[in-house]
Amino acid sequence: MLLEFEEPIVALESKLQEMKELAEKSQVDVSKDVKSLEKKIADLKNETYKNLTRWQRVQLSRHPERPYTLDYFYNLTEDFIELHGDRNVKDDKAMVGGFGTIDGQTVMLVGQQKGRNTKQRQMRNFGMSNPEGYRKALRLFKMAEKFNKPIVTLIDTPGAFPGLEAEERGQGEAIARNIQEMFMLKVPVICIIIGEGASGGALGIAIGDRVLMLENTWYSVISPESCSSILWRSWEYKEQAAEALKLTAKDMLGFGLIDGIVKEPLGGAHKDEEWMYQELKKTILKELKPLMKMEPRERIEKRIQKFSEMGEVEEEQ
Repeated sequence: MLLEFEEPIVALESKLQEMKELAEKSQVDVSKDVKSLEKKIADLKNETYKNLTRWQRVQLSRHPERPYTLDYFYNLTEDFIELHGDRNVKDDKAMVGGFGTIDGQTVMLVGQQKGRNTKQRQMRNFGMSNPEGYRKALRLFKMAEKFNKPIVTLIDTPGAFPGLEAEERGQGEAIARNIQEMFMLKVPVICIIIGEGASGGALGIAIGDRVLMLENTWYSVISPESCSSILWRSWEYKEQAAEALKLTAKDMLGFGLIDGIVKEPLGGAHKDEEWMYQELKKTILKELKPLMKMEPRERIEKRIQKFSEMGEVEEEQ
């Protein structure tokens, strides 16, 4: 998939390929021209990806070739075992989780899973969980607490499923219960946004001791398209909405709503997946180390304090 702002880069790369093929056929030395064009491409890439608009980062966060949650689970761990069901209604395929070992440390991994093709997207409900998905996540959190294992959540969702049946089964209550219970978990909790972090659908598994975002991701109460449709009655103003929402990782860090940003390869996580897996693994182990040394009560108090200090309140006299 080619994004609009990437077209000039691809055009130059095509020209470079043509130049190399022509040189090979005609036996003409064009090494200087090739090096010059390669430098031009490298400079253009740096200039493009380091100065992305907020909307362009939203587009990158949704790139279908980006690694999804299960890709990370199976590549971060040596022995990931998926666990299923909420023991009440059914197994929500949009929410996945299970135990895995990262460099000798057993962790509980939980996150939203999107699909690669039409059939998978339907099965995974486009990464939008129902109440039973959040109840499954809570069951896994409690299991991790029981066995004294740290928790890592990966957030990638356009929001909780907004269907009537989800509301009938207690969507709001399920998310609220997760938020409440995550504050009181006795084990370390690290939450990482790897794609889209929209609304309560993201927040339902995003209360942790450390909240991190990959470089080209977004985190907001509403998507730019939905914001545009509410304010302007049209999706055409999604770019302006994205700017107004200030939803990028850099924005969130500036507001003090997250604890750090995980660097991505130039062009996005999908450009070098193996590098991305290793970078995330190093980050998780680095963040876990000091958390594991704390007493449960201390972690809980710091967790509550961290979220309590978010936002500003003005009272009129």
